[in-house]
Amino acid sequence: MARARRFDWNNLALRIVSGAILAPAALAIAWYGGGPLLVLIAVAVSLLSTEWAMMAARAAVARVAVTMTAAVLGVVFLTYAGRLWAAGAMIVFGAFAAAAASRGVTERRADAAYGVLYVAPACVALIWLRHTSQGAGWTVMLLATTWAADIFAFAVGNALKGPRLWPRYSPNKTWSGFFGGLVGAAAAAIGVAALLMHLSLAGAGLIGLTGGLATMMGDLWESMLKRRFGVKDSGDLIPGHGGLLDRVDGLMFATLVFAAARLIVRFGWAH
Repeated sequence: MARARRFDWNNLALRIVSGAILAPAALAIAWYGGGPLLVLIAVAVSLLSTEWAMMAARAAVARVAVTMTAAVLGVVFLTYAGRLWAAGAMIVFGAFAAAAASRGVTERRADAAYGVLYVAPACVALIWLRHTSQGAGWTVMLLATTWAADIFAFAVGNALKGPRLWPRYSPNKTWSGFFGGLVGAAAAAIGVAALLMHLSLAGAGLIGLTGGLATMMGDLWESMLKRRFGVKDSGDLIPGHGGLLDRVDGLMFATLVFAAARLIVRFGWAH
């Protein structure tokens, strides 16, 4: 008979400590925007590029990491300057450049190229979202939604356990955690909307639900990528979480969903 899994209190404690340190700083920067947010994104891009190169191009880590960092930073600065079409072109160019940087040292150059396609669109969406009307509130709601989805999925899944969600790629995730994460994400979005934004609570709940779903899909997607590359974590930067990519995998997916929702709201829905 299989032994029941125990609640991972040590991991939860590490997550709480890490979150207590990082979350206030991230919220403050998201609310203030401008230069501090741009610097934060630039630092994150450098770290994410390095982690991706260490997974996808181990024989050419420095070369691929530098190429990917330069390409994505170009996308970031073009987006910040309002040149979205040029940013889109830079994403395509950067993907080809990353593939070229891994030529001759990796079997799948597409893996290096995908790093740019994976990270850059989320950066574009985040910068654009922050610069829209009520951008501070939208960005805080995005962060609150993704954090709540992660925390509730972890806590509910460990407490209730039950059937595995996708045992092939992420054996520790459960259906109970999945639904707990959705509820937490919706509640967080409603709470932020009630406090900070001119947005209907029903619309906020739906956005939070969709953002929570995207968060967990992003987490599962990265689990699949890590399994493909044969690694447990993307790095060890954040105690209790692993690498930065392990922390923002869901956020990158949710950012795209929130940007799409912001476009819809701009046309009058959810008011």
